[in-house]
Amino acid sequence: MTRVFVVAASAIVRSGLEALVVSDERFQVVGTSSEITALARQIDGDRLPDVVLWELERHTDGKFSSLHAIEEAAGEATNGSAIVALVDDPTDAFVVEALRTGVRAVLPRTATGGEIVAAVEAAAAGLIVVHPEALDPLLSSPALLPIDEQALPDTQIEALTPREIEVLGMLAEGLGNKTIAWRLGISEHTVKFHVSSIFAKLGASSRTEAVTLGIRRGLIML
Repeated sequence: MTRVFVVAASAIVRSGLEALVVSDERFQVVGTSSEITALARQIDGDRLPDVVLWELERHTDGKFSSLHAIEEAAGEATNGSAIVALVDDPTDAFVVEALRTGVRAVLPRTATGGEIVAAVEAAAAGLIVVHPEALDPLLSSPALLPIDEQALPDTQIEALTPREIEVLGMLAEGLGNKTIAWRLGISEHTVKFHVSSIFAKLGASSRTEAVTLGIRRGLIML
């Protein structure tokens, strides 16, 4: 069963999201709070939730700083919790920032119950979820693609190995080398080798660019 922690400033919104989650027998709500920092207090001795369903206002100061603070306090532990964010306006720039801070799914507040449930399920499975409203501008965003169209040649690139595709998928999750090594049961040095090989084969100069190219070439499922 997928363990879900609900975060929303409004008690009414929290109740609504909690009711939505528990309506699906595959999910269990393990806690709710008005602040994301409440998650940090659960780290001490308790198993983190599989998914954090977080309703937030786009322009509220300190929200992503709070996420960084939790990551610093929990270390590698927070890599076990996938974050699904509900926001006012999931534009390309905001989605990029969210994904860079470790969020796996970004949906508008107006998303339907079915879309939210599907996002929770997908995020728990390790997938990156972006609402259709933000997907097209995201893929063409200069903030995410620091490359021009000539950087995507029509010639066929060298194929990635199954292991490299697996590592690329974990890069898309925002996982660090240490966590990838632990998941795959290999050394961190070997992970670095795979990442370097992925960069070389895709012609990427950063993890963000490699993930973007992987999405464009169908190597990563959204």
